[in-house]
Amino acid sequence: MHHAALIPWLDPQGIINAAGPWALLVVCLIVFAETGLLIGFLFPGDTLLLISGLLSHSTEQYPNGVFGVNVWVVAAAIAVAAFIGGEVGYYIGHKGGPTIFERKESGVFSRKNVERTNEFFERYGGMTVVLARFVPVVRTFAPLVAGVGHMPLRRYTLYNFIGAVVWGMGMTLLGYAIGFIPWVADLVTKYIDVILLGVVLLTVAVTAWHYLRERAKARREASAGEDVETDADEARALVLDKDVFAPHQRRSHQPPVENEGDEPTAG
Repeated sequence: MHHAALIPWLDPQGIINAAGPWALLVVCLIVFAETGLLIGFLFPGDTLLLISGLLSHSTEQYPNGVFGVNVWVVAAAIAVAAFIGGEVGYYIGHKGGPTIFERKESGVFSRKNVERTNEFFERYGGMTVVLARFVPVVRTFAPLVAGVGHMPLRRYTLYNFIGAVVWGMGMTLLGYAIGFIPWVADLVTKYIDVILLGVVLLTVAVTAWHYLRERAKARREASAGEDVETDADEARALVLDKDVFAPHQRRSHQPPVENEGDEPTAG
């Protein structure tokens, strides 16, 4: 069945032929930024991966989907981008140290996001690097926090590899599998042009919304007289102890409770 383009000036055949692997490169760059750059939390990672898998579904017109390559290539490329992004994020944190946290609250940086990431590490230890892949915002700050805290590189790289494969390939293949649902497959076949435009608009809209929301929050806090700038001492306080990154490490903030029969130790 040949679909009719609902938007005349947006010819899907022309877009797909012109984009091809370049479209996949754009997706990989966004995935890389999500864990490699501080601004990455602005992007809609999970949704983008699902849609990438969906658009990789074979049809009569596009045997290998909109990217022009097999879905396994798409999924592998996204996983590699996620892995490299995680390694770069760790490197930036490791080399930059606590000074990375010395900045003013803005639409990009928030001390609360770092504190939230710290809480994940304190609860799940090094496994946070894997679990964070499925938690927006935390997946952006986890590599940075791990790097600043000097999490052992080999352990981090192992967890980063596992997380990149499970999240990057898993979410993409899940989106691809969704394309086997009859009504979804029919929708993609008929309205591919609208879906392509929607993906672009969704990415831009979500990115802008996240940025403007965080920036507005920072301005409200500044107007209320709250401390919106992290100084050197506060930045150092955000650095986690190395034992937090140990396997299966679960830390408790509650002080130890003395038994009723225990006597206080003298002197």
